[in-house]
Amino acid sequence: MDNKTVMECTGIFLPDAILSEIDQYMKHDEHPESQLIAVLHAVQIHFGYLPETVLDEIAQRMQVPAATVSGVASFYHFFRLNPPGRHSISVCLGTACFVKGADKILEAFQAELGISLGETSSDGEFSLDISRCLGICALAPVVQIDDQVYSQVKPNQVSQIISKIREKEND
Repeated sequence: MDNKTVMECTGIFLPDAILSEIDQYMKHDEHPESQLIAVLHAVQIHFGYLPETVLDEIAQRMQVPAATVSGVASFYHFFRLNPPGRHSISVCLGTACFVKGADKILEAFQAELGISLGETSSDGEFSLDISRCLGICALAPVVQIDDQVYSQVKPNQVSQIISKIREKEND
């Protein structure tokens, strides 16, 4: 498929701004695939995650194998391949938090929500992730949900935390 045909066949899912960004890389970079991470970041900012159809379109537009695009997207922890939930839960697994049982807190969130790391609950309400350090080690173990930090969390508090957030949503 020639370059003109590729340009005509893409642009179904990607917004014009990202298409323009890709086109600039294609014109001015001998190896446009070296800009793949930057393109994936832009797409994730736009959609909140990296939809599979969009990954295919990026591959076509950049003329990079689809396996390369999906491989990069799945390799880096920063990229999300599933839509995020309305509430983002991040369990700190930094040294201080880990020593004080953050791994057990993470397990409690997984059990409570029925999801694994990087997944979103079936109701679309919660996404579960980890962070390496939130910088408030004296309050360890900590969990950040959206913009709120919960300190000295115990595994048996997880259910109550989730219930309070759900109740707040129903008010």
